[in-house]
Amino acid sequence: MKILVIGGGGREHAVIRKLMESSRVDKIYCAPGNGGIGCDAENVPIQAMDTAGIVNFAKKNGIGLVCVT
Repeated sequence: MKILVIGGGGREHAVIRKLMESSRVDKIYCAPGNGGIGCDAENVPIQAMDTAGIVNFAKKNGIGLVCVT
Protein backbone atom coordinates (compact mmCIF):
# COMPACT_ATOMS: atom_id res chain seq x y z
CA MET A 1 0.00 0.00 0.00
CA LYS A 2 1.14 3.54 -0.74
CA ILE A 3 0.62 6.03 2.09
CA LEU A 4 0.63 9.82 2.13
CA VAL A 5 1.32 11.49 5.48
CA ILE A 6 0.32 15.14 5.75
CA GLY A 7 2.61 17.41 7.77
CA GLY A 8 6.26 17.95 8.40
CA GLY A 9 7.03 17.75 12.09
CA GLY A 10 8.26 15.27 14.64
CA ARG A 11 4.85 13.68 15.11
CA GLU A 12 4.61 12.90 11.39
CA HIS A 13 8.16 11.54 11.39
CA ALA A 14 7.26 9.21 14.28
CA VAL A 15 4.16 8.00 12.42
CA ILE A 16 6.24 7.36 9.30
CA ARG A 17 8.83 5.39 11.29
CA LYS A 18 6.07 3.18 12.71
CA LEU A 19 4.41 2.70 9.31
CA MET A 20 7.76 1.58 7.86
CA GLU A 21 7.64 -1.46 10.15
CA SER A 22 4.64 -2.89 8.30
CA SER A 23 5.21 -5.37 5.49
CA ARG A 24 1.99 -4.06 3.90
CA VAL A 25 3.50 -0.65 3.21
CA ASP A 26 5.17 -0.31 -0.19
CA LYS A 27 5.96 3.41 -0.22
CA ILE A 28 5.44 6.42 2.03
CA TYR A 29 5.14 10.00 0.87
CA CYS A 30 5.02 13.06 3.10
CA ALA A 31 3.58 16.46 2.18
CA PRO A 32 5.31 18.79 2.65
CA GLY A 33 7.76 16.81 4.80
CA ASN A 34 11.20 18.05 5.88
CA GLY A 35 14.87 17.12 5.62
CA GLY A 36 14.74 14.51 8.38
CA ILE A 37 11.59 12.88 7.05
CA GLY A 38 13.21 12.74 3.62
CA CYS A 39 15.49 9.98 4.92
CA ASP A 40 12.49 7.71 5.52
CA ALA A 41 9.81 8.90 3.09
CA GLU A 42 9.61 10.81 -0.17
CA ASN A 43 8.87 14.48 0.47
CA VAL A 44 6.19 15.95 -1.78
CA PRO A 45 6.12 19.73 -2.37
CA ILE A 46 2.43 20.17 -1.48
CA GLN A 47 1.34 22.31 1.45
CA ALA A 48 -0.81 20.67 4.12
CA MET A 49 -3.73 23.06 3.45
CA ASP A 50 -3.72 22.46 -0.33
CA THR A 51 -6.56 19.95 -0.39
CA ALA A 52 -6.91 19.99 -4.18
CA GLY A 53 -3.19 19.31 -4.57
CA ILE A 54 -3.34 16.48 -2.03
CA VAL A 55 -6.35 14.86 -3.73
CA ASN A 56 -4.74 15.16 -7.17
CA PHE A 57 -1.47 13.65 -5.91
CA ALA A 58 -3.31 10.80 -4.18
CA LYS A 59 -5.32 9.93 -7.28
CA LYS A 60 -2.33 10.21 -9.62
CA ASN A 61 -0.08 8.04 -7.44
CA GLY A 62 -2.54 5.36 -6.27
CA ILE A 63 -2.43 6.35 -2.61
CA GLY A 64 -4.36 3.84 -0.47
CA LEU A 65 -4.26 5.79 2.81
CA VAL A 66 -3.84 9.45 3.73
CA CYS A 67 -2.77 10.09 7.31
CA VAL A 68 -3.46 13.57 8.72
CA THR A 69 -2.05 14.14 12.20
